[in-house]
Amino acid sequence: MPEAKPAAKKAPKGKDAPKEAPKEAPPKEAPAEAPKEAPPEDQSPTVEEPTGIFLKKPDSVSVETGKDTVIVAKVNGKELPGKPTIKWFKGKWLELGSKSGARFSFKESHDSASNVYTVELHIGKVVLGDRGDYRLEVKAKDTCDSCGFNIDVEAPRQDASGQSLESFKRMGEGKSDTAGELDFSGLLKKREVVEEEKKKKKKDDDDLGIPPEIWELLKGAKKSEYEKIAFQYGITDLRGMLKRLKKAKVEVKKSAAFTKKLDPAYQVDRGNKIKLMVEISDPDLPLKWFKNGQEIKPSSKYVFENVGKKRILTINKCTLADDAAYEVAVKDEKCFTELFVKEPPVLIVTPLEDQQVFVGDRVEMAVEVSEEGAQKQLEVLQDIADLTVKAAEQAVFKCEVSDEKVTGKWYKNGIEVRPSKRITISHVGRFHKLVIDDVRPEDEGDYTFVPDGYALSLSAKLNFLEPPKIHLDCSGKTSENAIVVVAGNKLRLDVTITGEPPPVATWLKGDEVFTTTEGRVRIEKRVDCSSFVIESAERTDEGRYTIKVTNPVGEDVASIFLRVVDVPDPPEAVRITSVGEDWAILVWEPPKYDGGKPVTGYLLERKKKGSQRWMKLNFEVFTETTYESTKMIEGILYEMRVFAVNAIGVSQPSMNTKPFMPIAPTSEPLHLIVEDVTDTTTTLKWRPPNRIGAGGIDGYLVEYCLEGSDEWVSANTEPVERCGFTVKNLPTGARILFRVVGVNIAGRSEPATLVQPVTIREIAEPPKIRLPRHLRQTYIRKVGEQLNLVVPFQGKPRPQVVWTKGGAPVDTSRVHVRTSDFDTVFFVRQAARSDSGEYELSVQIENMKDTATIHIRVVEKAGPPINVMVKEVWGTNALVEWQAPKDDGNSEITGYFVQKADKKTMEWFNVYERNRHTSCTVSDLIVGNEYYFRVYTENICGLSDSPGVSKNTARILKTGITLKPFEYKEHDFRMAPKFLTPLIDRVVVAGYSAALNCAVRGHPKPKVVWMKNKMEIREDPKFLMNNYQGVLTLNIRRPSPFDAGTYTCLAVNELGEALAECKLEVRGEGMAVPNTG
Repeated sequence: MPEAKPAAKKAPKGKDAPKEAPKEAPPKEAPAEAPKEAPPEDQSPTVEEPTGIFLKKPDSVSVETGKDTVIVAKVNGKELPGKPTIKWFKGKWLELGSKSGARFSFKESHDSASNVYTVELHIGKVVLGDRGDYRLEVKAKDTCDSCGFNIDVEAPRQDASGQSLESFKRMGEGKSDTAGELDFSGLLKKREVVEEEKKKKKKDDDDLGIPPEIWELLKGAKKSEYEKIAFQYGITDLRGMLKRLKKAKVEVKKSAAFTKKLDPAYQVDRGNKIKLMVEISDPDLPLKWFKNGQEIKPSSKYVFENVGKKRILTINKCTLADDAAYEVAVKDEKCFTELFVKEPPVLIVTPLEDQQVFVGDRVEMAVEVSEEGAQKQLEVLQDIADLTVKAAEQAVFKCEVSDEKVTGKWYKNGIEVRPSKRITISHVGRFHKLVIDDVRPEDEGDYTFVPDGYALSLSAKLNFLEPPKIHLDCSGKTSENAIVVVAGNKLRLDVTITGEPPPVATWLKGDEVFTTTEGRVRIEKRVDCSSFVIESAERTDEGRYTIKVTNPVGEDVASIFLRVVDVPDPPEAVRITSVGEDWAILVWEPPKYDGGKPVTGYLLERKKKGSQRWMKLNFEVFTETTYESTKMIEGILYEMRVFAVNAIGVSQPSMNTKPFMPIAPTSEPLHLIVEDVTDTTTTLKWRPPNRIGAGGIDGYLVEYCLEGSDEWVSANTEPVERCGFTVKNLPTGARILFRVVGVNIAGRSEPATLVQPVTIREIAEPPKIRLPRHLRQTYIRKVGEQLNLVVPFQGKPRPQVVWTKGGAPVDTSRVHVRTSDFDTVFFVRQAARSDSGEYELSVQIENMKDTATIHIRVVEKAGPPINVMVKEVWGTNALVEWQAPKDDGNSEITGYFVQKADKKTMEWFNVYERNRHTSCTVSDLIVGNEYYFRVYTENICGLSDSPGVSKNTARILKTGITLKPFEYKEHDFRMAPKFLTPLIDRVVVAGYSAALNCAVRGHPKPKVVWMKNKMEIREDPKFLMNNYQGVLTLNIRRPSPFDAGTYTCLAVNELGEALAECKLEVRGEGMAVPNTG
C-alpha cells in the first residue's frame, strides 16, 4: 500500500524552508506558508486526492449571511478498527456539539456495502460570527485523524451590486439571451455602488458582526472576563474577537521597543525546527528570551541570531516539551506567543499479513508505519515517592522507566538540578536516581524528573523535619515562670518556637484549650513565634497558662502562672443614719474583694445634689467605717460617697447615698379644686405650695374620707409630681372629702383640704365637634391610599356618634369606624373612587346634637386623550389636535404631555410638557422624515398610563419632490392551525409532576383549548398551561391515579382547527389505573 502523507508534506522541504503558520494567527503577521503545488489544468482545483482515512475532506465554503450551508465529508471505514467517533470543532477548542439544536445540527450515515461513513454539518441562518477556521476530528480506538476547512461569511448581495451577470445585456429588442452583443453599460453605472458595498463588507468583516457597544464593553473589561462576555452575547468566533481586540489596543498604544512583535501563536511538527522573530527599534537594546517564565540560554537546541534590528530564536528538533509559552523582553516591555508542537499521527501503512507455518518453524511478522522512528509510549515502572527526612540525613529519589536508553533531567521547583558535592545524579539501565547528602532546610521543595522526548513528568516532595522547641523569656517574673500584671495593663507574651515542619502551638488555661484569635484576650501567630495577648488585664485572667508545640517529630511544653493585682472593690452599704441642722452620720461596710492587697483606709467625698463637683472630706486615709460630716448648709441637698485604698491604688467610688438635707417640710398646697366628676371618679387640681424651700418637693399624696368619718384613705401610694390627680373606684352617690399633702425628704407638709364634700355623680356637658382645619375643605386622596380621619369631640355622658353618606349609613364592608370617649376614627384601607362624596358626622347626647360635613374626593390618573390627529402640515411644522379624555380621573386636568417619533426609528422625544390646550404646533421637523405623535393626559396624580397616538402621520416633504410609493403585492401569511409535533402517550408515577408537550403553527395565532376526556380544562390550579411561540405545554402538578385519561389539545383560528390527542396513564404503588378515556 502506498504511504498516505498529509497534503502539507507535498511542499518542497529545504534547510530554510518556512514552517506552516497556524491557521489561527493573523495572515499579515504569520510566517510565510510553504507554497502548495498548483493543480494540473485538467483537474478541478476543488478535487482533493484522499489522504489517510478521509475519502472526501470538507470543502471550504463562502456563504451569504442568513442562508443555510451544509459541510459534507466521507470517511473510509476500512481504515478504522471500529465505529468512529465524529467531533466538529471551531477554532482550536470550541466543540460544536455543545451548540446542537440551536443552529447547528449533525448527521451521520453508513454505507455497509462500501464501508463508507458520510458525515454532515448543517448550519442554519449563517451569521458573521460563524466565520473562521473549523476542524473535523475522527477517532476510533487508537486511530485518530483530523482535517481543517474554512467558512467565509459575506454580507447579503443586493440588486445594486450583486448579480453582476445580470447586468450584461444583449443589444437588440426581442432577441434571446444568446443573441446580440454584450452591453457593459449596466456594470459601469453600478460601479460606484459596488465600491460602497465592498467598503461596507470590509467594515463588517472587521467588526465580526458585533455591535459597537459590545466592542466598547470588551475594551474596558479584564482579559479574564472575555469568555463570559462572549458567552453572554452569543459570540462564537473567540479567536477573531481576540485578534480584533489586540488590533484595537495596539492602535491606542504603540510599542517603543518593538517595531514588530511575535505572532500570537506558532505551530510546528515534532522533529522540525521553527524560528521566532521580532524587530526592535534600537539594535543596542539588550534582549532576553523566556520559556514558561524561565530564561533561555544559547545551546545547540536554542540558537540566537542578530540580523540588523531582527532578533531570531531558532528551536531545533522540536519535541512535545517545547510546546509552551514564550516571551521576549526588552527593558520593561514584553511580547508573548504560544508554540504548539503537533505530533503527526502514526498510521499503519502495511498491516500484518496472514501466514501459515509448520510447528517448530520460525515466524517473522512485519508492519510498516507512516513515520520513521515511531515508538511506543514510555511506561513508568516505578514512580518517585515523597520523602520526609531529618537534618543531616540522606534523601534518595528513585524511579524506573520502561526504556533504559531514555535520558532525562531533574528539576526542583521548576529549576533544573545540577550535580554538586552534596547532590549526585545517576542513570543505570532503566533506573534514574537523585541523591542529596546532608539534607538542609533549603533542600525542601518539589522535585520532578522529566524524560527527554516524552510529554511525561514524575513529581515528588521532600519534607524537612526538626523537633519543636520553646524559647521562653519571662520578664518581670517574681518566681519560676510566674508573671505579675496590674489590672488594666496590657500583657503581651511572645514565645519563640522553632521546628521543621513548623510546629503547631496550642495554648491552655488550666485544662481548657484556648483558641480565640480576636478580642481582648487572643492568640497571635507569626513566623517562628506565638504570642498570648491580654488587652486591659482583668481579675478573671489570673491562672496557670500552658503552651504546647507539636510537629511530627515530637512536642515541647512550658507553663506560666499569671497573677493579676488590682485596686479593691468599692465599699458597700453606704448610707446616712441620721441628720441634723448642719451634720450627718455616714456608715458603710468594707469591700468584699481587697484586690490582692490589704485595704489601708478610706477616702470620703461630698457634693450638692445636681452638681458634678465633689469635695474631699479627708486627705489622710480614714481607717474606721463610721464618719460624721459637719459644716453643711441648712436647706441644701447633699450626696456622699466612699473610696477604698490599698497598695495598688484607689477603688472605684461607692454608690451615692440617697440625697439628704436638714430642712423642714414644705407649706400646704394651694387652691385645691374639683375639675371633673363622674359616677366613679373625681379629678382634682391644685397649685404648688407657697414655700417649698431649698430641698424642693418630691411629689404629692392625695387622701379622701367619707363624710362623717375620720378615716383617711390614700388614693396614691407613690407621690405624683404634677399638680393634678384622678381618684378612681369611688362609690356612686357618696359624699367624700379630699385633701392633698406635699412630700419631700423632711416629710409631709400640712394638708390642703376641700371645704365642702363632693357628691360622686357625673355632670352633663353638651356635645361639640372640633373639626380639624384640613377637613374643613375638600379632602383629596389617591386611589389605593388609606383614608384615616380622626375627628375629636367633647360631651358628657359619652355621646352617640353616627357617620352618614348622602343621608344613608356608610358601607361597613368598606368603612371602619372606631369611636372613643374623645374622638372618632373614619378608616378605609384602600380608597376607591366610589368613596368620594359628602359625609356627615353627628354627635348626640339625648336632645343635644352637633353635626359636621366632610367632603372627600378620591382621584386617580386620567385616561388617554382621544382622536389624536395631525390636522395640518406646512413647511417643517405640524398642527396636532386631540380631544379631552373620557375619564379625567375625578380630578382637574392640569395639562398634556406631547411627544414625537420618527417613523423609521420610533424613538420618542419630548415636545411639550403641561400643554394647557387640546392642540399644539410642533416645529423644527426634519425634511424627508415622517412623524407620529402621542399625547399623555396629566392631572394631580401624574401622567396617564397610556398615551393617545396619532392615527395619521406628518410627512415633511422636500419642495418639488413627490414620493411615488412602491407597488407590491402583499403576501398572504394566513394558514389554518397545524400540529408540527403531536402529543405522545405517557406513563407517569403518581406524585411526580408530569408535562404534555406539542407544537402548533397557524396564522392568525390560534386559540388553544386543553381537554381531558372531552371536557375542557378551565382554571384548575392542578393544571398549568403555557404557550411559548407555538410550543404548547400542559403541566400536571403531582398527578394522582384519577388524573389518568385521554388529553386533547384543540387549536382553532378563523381558517380552521387542528386536534392532537394522547393517553396518560398514572401508576401508583402496586397498582395501575386503566385509561378511563
